Amino acid sequence: MTAEPDTTQSILTPAEILRQVRRIEITTGRLVAETFAGEYLSVFKGHGIEFAEVREYSAGDDVRSIDWNVTARLGRPFIKRFTEERELTLMIACDISGSQHFGSRDRLKSEMAAELSAMFAFSALQNSDKTGLLLFTDKTELYIPPRKGKTHVLRLIRELLAHKPKSAGTSLSACLDTLNRVFKRRGILILISDFMDEGYEKPFAVAARRHDLIPVLVSDPLESAVPALPALLEVRDPETGGRTTLDLSSRQLRSAHEAARRARVERCQKFFASHGLEHIAVTGGAPVADPVVRFFKRRSGKIRR
Repeated sequence: MTAEPDTTQSILTPAEILRQVRRIEITTGRLVAETFAGEYLSVFKGHGIEFAEVREYSAGDDVRSIDWNVTARLGRPFIKRFTEERELTLMIACDISGSQHFGSRDRLKSEMAAELSAMFAFSALQNSDKTGLLLFTDKTELYIPPRKGKTHVLRLIRELLAHKPKSAGTSLSACLDTLNRVFKRRGILILISDFMDEGYEKPFAVAARRHDLIPVLVSDPLESAVPALPALLEVRDPETGGRTTLDLSSRQLRSAHEAARRARVERCQKFFASHGLEHIAVTGGAPVADPVVRFFKRRSGKIRR
């Protein structure tokens, strides 16, 4: 028996795209309102303070806040007041390369990535933060600068669903180089990919220093475990177009595949940890929201401690 998994991107009509946008808006918006908004607010704090006003000193005020210039000029004590700069900028960088258009369960990796992006975007919307989007393959496919508002968030989701990649390869380095040029002010960077790439260590380190970088590793169960079947499976690499035939009855082949996959994931995990980053791992066949909820709760608990 010979088979070839369909890894091509399905072409959606405008009506189908609008229906999917609406579905994601309803399901994700409700989930965010019930679960994520508060967690997002507690986990992602403002990155500084800004001057608010000068007012006359009152009993109990911190003397370290006295504005000595104004005090000397007016002959009575005044203090400076500051407020936390709460407004944040969230940038979502989403891999739309060929390997993302694969799925052995209920959805493609690209569809999981779109739902994840929507969760973060609606969380930012609930907290009046700006959200931007960068779609990438082995080059920048689309960049939408950060803005506020529901209309803007719905546009981001629509682009995630409707954009037709011009290339099939993956370059995390090109993506991060672009972000390091255009996303200069410190913010939150959500990097969604299957991380099937190499050579991105230097721009990744730069982005990790500048921003609150959260890697989101998207995978499919079939990538980790090849089924044992008395069959030959013809597969095509969605990024290079190369074809090969796999003997699924070969225990040696299955073991080698699983070992290579495990080693790649472990390299990613160690690399993220070397930069002090905790990643989110999302796998097909399981609820997309669960790993994100666990991440928020773990991080919120660390902040409280």
